[in-house]
Amino acid sequence: MGKIIIAVGSVRLVKMNAVSAALRSFGSFLNASSEFEIEGIDVPSGVRHTPLTREDTMTGARQRAEALLNMAREKNAPWEYFVGLEGGLEVVHDGSARLVFLENWAYVADRSRLGFFGQSGAVPLPDTLVRSVLDQGVELSEAIDAFAGSHGIRDAQGAWGILTHNLITRQDAFQAAVINAFAPFFNSEIYSQHCKRGIG
Repeated sequence: MGKIIIAVGSVRLVKMNAVSAALRSFGSFLNASSEFEIEGIDVPSGVRHTPLTREDTMTGARQRAEALLNMAREKNAPWEYFVGLEGGLEVVHDGSARLVFLENWAYVADRSRLGFFGQSGAVPLPDTLVRSVLDQGVELSEAIDAFAGSHGIRDAQGAWGILTHNLITRQDAFQAAVINAFAPFFNSEIYSQHCKRGIG
């Protein structure tokens, strides 16, 4: 049985566990005869700590994957897939109302530089968090700790868990994003050549 090593652009346990859980769900579709190993590498996103637009969040995820791919080529690392994960905000104007959503995005590339985005879905932020993060410039990880009266929420259930009563945790949201980003790889017959996109 062969081994497929997947590089993840973070050493945070929540992100590593999200990729592991996602692989358990689709790994046999991706390669039924191989086992999977995950390696976490801390790489920069190139965007602010809490991205304030969907575009920046997607860019952060993609740039993490790009950094891993470049690192693999420089070091001749045996990684076959490269996973970048990023959480951030999306601001939508509905008439005079400002709606702000938390989204998690994944970008997955293979060694040929073929890559795809996947998203988690979105959960609305309450006004208190919106004012703290958007208007006062507080990082979401700090704002959610103050909001919930706790500490280290980002590395536990995350803002997702606080906002959904743990029905969807930060890990769950990243897991969904990873599954969605890997879908064109493990369900390639469904995806035509016309929708494939590479890095750069």
